[in-house]
Amino acid sequence: MTDKRIISRVMEGNQKYGLLTGNCEDILASIPENSIDCVITSPPYWQMREYSISEKDCDSVIGTEKTPEEYVMRLTRIFTQVQRVLKVGGSVWLNLGDKYHNKNLMGMPWRVALAMQEDKWILRNDIIWHQMKGTQSAQDRLRGVHEHIFHFVKNKKYYYDADSIRIKPSKLPIIKGKEIISATGVSGKKYRRQILTSKELNEDERTQALKALDDTLEKIRIGELVDFRMTIRGTQRTYHSNNAKISGRAKELETKGFFILTSKAKGYLPSDVWNIVPEDEWRKDVHYAVFPTELLQVPIKATCPIGGIVLDPFMGTGSTLIAANQLDRIGLGIEISEEYVKIAERRLETPQLCLSI
Repeated sequence: MTDKRIISRVMEGNQKYGLLTGNCEDILASIPENSIDCVITSPPYWQMREYSISEKDCDSVIGTEKTPEEYVMRLTRIFTQVQRVLKVGGSVWLNLGDKYHNKNLMGMPWRVALAMQEDKWILRNDIIWHQMKGTQSAQDRLRGVHEHIFHFVKNKKYYYDADSIRIKPSKLPIIKGKEIISATGVSGKKYRRQILTSKELNEDERTQALKALDDTLEKIRIGELVDFRMTIRGTQRTYHSNNAKISGRAKELETKGFFILTSKAKGYLPSDVWNIVPEDEWRKDVHYAVFPTELLQVPIKATCPIGGIVLDPFMGTGSTLIAANQLDRIGLGIEISEEYVKIAERRLETPQLCLSI
């Protein structure tokens, strides 16, 4: 089946995945603009991977450039193409590892990220992927056990299903008659006493603070919230900064005399540090680490609607497509190595264990 036919069938929703073999720059040009919901990918790192490919494709391989500048330029050019095919509300998740050259850590992930920002991408998150293991070859520096995953969007308003990735609270509030105790044991008695005895609040501020405290406790009682913290002017320290010009919380203290931080009953969002061990089962060489499907759950569930299309322009052995299918999305992958495409096909044809959704 031709690339155009595969792309067409994927776009029409007539097949769960599509595998495209060749140079991603050429193939991206064949994909309709504004057609992809989400892109998740890990390009070859600079001077760190050797491919088993045909001689005619050698010059097309990313990562073989002589200088970091050439590498960044090529990736930026490719992501300009990605920007074209991505929907207005779409997201890109880019995983990159770093490289030492002449004992100097090159900062390759951030070189690429900053170049993409110059190319009008909006950077929403820098996730630290803590891989939980790592070897140590050098004896004069610390072991490296993390990589970066950047979340980019091309528009300030974009699709993001936060509720699908929330972590449910492990403790719930306790209701004892009229007494309401939050998940961490906060009843509001201390805050009420501080409000009533405060010399920093005027009468109107005192009234508003008591009302806000009662409203918060009522939301805990009816199950909207599980926990809260209250900061009152002159009593608790502010968060981040006392400067009202740069801190919204400090401004609230200045104008209202208090602010309240709450934890919703439906859970909290994951942090930007992910502790996930790389997958080894389908590893092919010392330079090529396979995406663990666990790493792909948050990006897919949060930024690609069910039935949407997830693209991986550096597909490798197909982990992104597998995760997309397991989560009821469609996967489209591009890979220059015919060997890896064959492995991806075998993996996609192998019955997979369902992910916990």
